[in-house]
Amino acid sequence: MAIVLGLLAAGANAADVEIREAWIRGTVPGQQATGAFLEITSKSGATLVGAASPAAGVSEIHEMRMDGSVMKMRAVERLELPAGKTVQLAPGGYHVMLLNLKQALRKGETVPLTLQIEGKDKQVEAVEIRAEVRDLTTTAAPAGEHRH
Repeated sequence: MAIVLGLLAAGANAADVEIREAWIRGTVPGQQATGAFLEITSKSGATLVGAASPAAGVSEIHEMRMDGSVMKMRAVERLELPAGKTVQLAPGGYHVMLLNLKQALRKGETVPLTLQIEGKDKQVEAVEIRAEVRDLTTTAAPAGEHRH
């Protein structure tokens, strides 16, 4: 089931972005971190400069990449959103890391997530979305899922 995201009109229009397929990997009790994933497109070009969620004490933009045969993860301050190109935040790549979780996140719940988007004018706008919590073993969008 595809989730249509509820964007705040002012933030979505001002930042000129479209966000699709937002989801968060579910957790087990006591787990302190998980990832949030989505697709984001900026019509005129922008930069993702931050994230926040009431479900987590800390939210950071992270990059996972292979360094030789070792997978490494690090926080990044900015993620460029080239004009007209969809940037995927997905397992094994860029994602929003939710740390110091306040409770377990269960499949079927929705979690508010605020993305801070810096436009070409250097103004930062908050874009509010709701992300569906999927099974903790999920690695990508379900096959055949309709994309908007």
